[in-house]
Amino acid sequence: MSSPSGTSPSPSDAPTAAGVERFGYKQELQRSLGFSDLLIYGLIFMVPIAPFGIFGSVFQASGGMVALAYIIGMVAMAFTALSYAQMAQAFPMAGSVYTYTGRGIAAPVGFLAGWVILLDYVLVPALLYLVASAAMASFVPAVPMWGWLVAFIVLNTVVNYLGIEMTARMNKIMLVAELAVLAVFLVVGVIALAQGKGHGDALSPLFDSSTFSWPLVFGAVSVAVLSFLGFDGISMLAEESREDTRKLGRSMVYALALAGVLFVVQTWVAALLAPDRPGLLAKGDPAGTAFYDTAEYAGGHWLSVLTAVATAVAWGFANSLVAQAATSRLLFAMARDRQLPKFLGKVHPKHKVPVNATFLVAGVSLALGLYMSSRDDGITLLSTLANFGAMTAFLALHVSVVVHYVIRRRSRDWLRHLVAPAIGFLILLYVVINASIAAQVLGFVWLAIGVVILVGSILMGRRPALSAINTEVSE
Repeated sequence: MSSPSGTSPSPSDAPTAAGVERFGYKQELQRSLGFSDLLIYGLIFMVPIAPFGIFGSVFQASGGMVALAYIIGMVAMAFTALSYAQMAQAFPMAGSVYTYTGRGIAAPVGFLAGWVILLDYVLVPALLYLVASAAMASFVPAVPMWGWLVAFIVLNTVVNYLGIEMTARMNKIMLVAELAVLAVFLVVGVIALAQGKGHGDALSPLFDSSTFSWPLVFGAVSVAVLSFLGFDGISMLAEESREDTRKLGRSMVYALALAGVLFVVQTWVAALLAPDRPGLLAKGDPAGTAFYDTAEYAGGHWLSVLTAVATAVAWGFANSLVAQAATSRLLFAMARDRQLPKFLGKVHPKHKVPVNATFLVAGVSLALGLYMSSRDDGITLLSTLANFGAMTAFLALHVSVVVHYVIRRRSRDWLRHLVAPAIGFLILLYVVINASIAAQVLGFVWLAIGVVILVGSILMGRRPALSAINTEVSE
């Protein structure tokens, strides 16, 4: 978009939060979120105690080097966060990867990226509900897992229906509660280590020569990054943020860094205290209780119950609450551009939320959650499948940064617009290649379905198009 003087604005002239109309859209969602709201949203989406629920799976997959898997995952996601920040400045709208690749590269590419990341966003809420229900059922067996599943879904749907401000208020309360539980575990865990309850070398969670191999570690990273998915969800709130776009991008980077430090510290302590290391390496953690068993070993049954309840509430309410909100915004953005059914773009006149998309996410989560709860490998399978969709979409995100800034805008900021995206792309490509076969098969099948839909739409004269698509290209 040319400036009034006819010259092109510099990259520093990023669109402000009030710029959605310049892309041909009507401001329908309510702008009420500040920087702290965005930061808390990202932390809640990632869940400061996220490793509690998948600790056993990451421990087995990494050969016990859980901390190393999380460190590599944090580095990989850091480059992705930087790419998100750059594209959020260029296109401050809901839709995340769908919007950024569609406008940064081409509308058909945006559809495919949106389709692929839908695999992540659709599966993640179901996974969260499943983990939470398993945790609750482990110590309240009188209520079946499906009962907890339904309860969590109904509660979250009601809160999201009431508006983004209600969601933001609940996020603040839940963040304080999660950090308090984490602090209790770390204090008790460190005391237990000081008492000699630890197993193995103090550096074994970072490097163990008896199990180390790069394919092994990167295979574990493909599971561990599940804990980091959520910082990108902040971009979904671009049309509900009252901050400028730089603060939107900065909130993603800060949330990722804070969560990464917490993940490494808690998994390091837990890995040293795991009571049955050989059994965990050999058999994994199909029941998803390895962390709770470790907590009981470190501090007694009360700590096991506390961490299990905290996981259930954090995953089943706090995390799934924001996941449902983010997924509904993605569906809203794609429906607004007529790339998904129009009814998903309906915004509630009073609460200013994409109401039909919110209800659809709840229904899909219920169906998937009930089905996966009947499988012994439900949690592990959903984890790998959801991650694969996100990683693949992130590859397209990195490409969009290079295309939009270096090729179209002739940027010479090589570090942010070429080097960082390239490094992020290569790391994620290696993670995708080393992901589980099941995840790869489903991921490519899902992509193939998207390609068929795209080709069919083009043949019927409905080539994907974005409103005012050329306004940003000329900058």
